[in-house]
Amino acid sequence: MKAIYIFFILICFTACKSPVSERDAVAAIKQVLKAQELAWSENDLEGFMQGYLESDSIPYFGRSGITYGWQKMLDRYNSGYPTTAERGILKFNIVNISQISDDAYWVMGEYHLTREVGYANGTFMIVFKKVNGEWKIVGDHSC
Repeated sequence: MKAIYIFFILICFTACKSPVSERDAVAAIKQVLKAQELAWSENDLEGFMQGYLESDSIPYFGRSGITYGWQKMLDRYNSGYPTTAERGILKFNIVNISQISDDAYWVMGEYHLTREVGYANGTFMIVFKKVNGEWKIVGDHSC
C-alpha cells in the first residue's frame, strides 16, 4: 500500500511540475524577445543579438537566402539597417509559442518597424533552445 501511495505522489508531482516549467519557459522566452525589442529600438544591434546563440552554425533564412553564423547575421543587420532612421522602433506581435521538446520551443509572430524611412513589417518563425541555462534563438526564418 505504501508503494502505491508513493507512486501516486510521484505521478502528481510530475503532472504538476510540467505546466509550471512550460509556463516559466514561455515567460523567459518572452523576456528575451522584449529585451531584443528594447535593444533594437535603442540602436544596439549587439544587444539585440544577445538573444541568439553565438555560434558559427546558427541559421538565418530571410528574403535574400540563408546565412549561417552569429557574426554574419550581425553584419547583415548592420548593412541592411545602417542608420537609426532605418532601424526605427521594433515591436513583436507573438502569435504562437509551442513546445518542441523539454528544452526547445518555436515561436511564430510578426515584426513591425516604425521608422523615418517608412514602416517595415513581416513575419518570423524562430526556434529557442535552452543552452547553459539560458534561452537562446538557434534558428530564425524571417520575411
